[in-house]
Amino acid sequence: MNKKIGYLIALAIAVAAPFVGYPVFLSKLLCFALFACAFNLLIGFTGLLSFGHAAFFGMAGYVAGNALKHWGLPFELGVLSGVAAGALIGLVMGALAIRRQGIYFSMITLALAQMVYFGALRAGEFTGGEDGLQGVPRGRLLGVVDLSNDTTLYFVVLGICVLAFALIVRTVHSPFGQVLKAIKENEPRAISLGYDVDKYKLLAFVLSAALAALAGATKTVVLGFETLTDVHWTMSGLVILMTLVGGMGTLAGPMIGAIIIIALENKLGDWGTLLARVTGIEWFNTIGEAVNMVVGLIFIICVLLFRRGIIGEVIALAGKKKPV
Repeated sequence: MNKKIGYLIALAIAVAAPFVGYPVFLSKLLCFALFACAFNLLIGFTGLLSFGHAAFFGMAGYVAGNALKHWGLPFELGVLSGVAAGALIGLVMGALAIRRQGIYFSMITLALAQMVYFGALRAGEFTGGEDGLQGVPRGRLLGVVDLSNDTTLYFVVLGICVLAFALIVRTVHSPFGQVLKAIKENEPRAISLGYDVDKYKLLAFVLSAALAALAGATKTVVLGFETLTDVHWTMSGLVILMTLVGGMGTLAGPMIGAIIIIALENKLGDWGTLLARVTGIEWFNTIGEAVNMVVGLIFIICVLLFRRGIIGEVIALAGKKKPV
């Protein structure tokens, strides 16, 4: 019951947010929150550390952007084409990577993702190369609802993210999700019980890739462009950081981590200017240039003081054992 109340409160805050904050930035937060939740499904509940999720996130954005801008597809098909592309890339990468375990699995995903990155860099006609894919139109939802309005688009993105999060929750608590947890806790025992572990790993990998692709495709529509940054390995590192800061293996943790990290990246300079004005300390005006240092400091603090992540520590203090 407490979890349901918490979700309802979070949903109420999300519904009220665009009337207080900037809808485009809030939509971006939602997209990264979904990205982190998709990654957490793989590492937090299956125990597979992927360094290649940027490939799904970024390439889905390119495919969706081209579908909307050059292929003339409507909003729904444009986003779904990005999801399909991410799932297909995930199927290929997963089929190759699950042949190995541990750090070898992680390194294979990183190597394959970098191949995707260099492919995107070379395919300038499709991706725009270093200039990126610009001027992606938003289109209309179901051919009726005009998405050019930022607030309207925000609520569409919120609906997409709520449905995707509901799917993740249902997956985690389903028999399929219980098998994934068993694989994470003790893979040899899961094998001895007769489960085809490789098949379950591959399904989890593809599902995680598809959800990450949904986040990437939606973000491209929100911002109207796609760049190489989203397909670079640093994006994979960023989503790992979001998950660890928020709480790996919890349902709400990655969302909190994504909100914190993205808010810092985008608003730290404004906060520094405000602090400089209030305190009179000129140094705060330059803090926006030290985003990576601040994020790194937060990561160190979390590793030293919040080993389970923010939400994980809250659960531990509350004496609960189940993820929220």
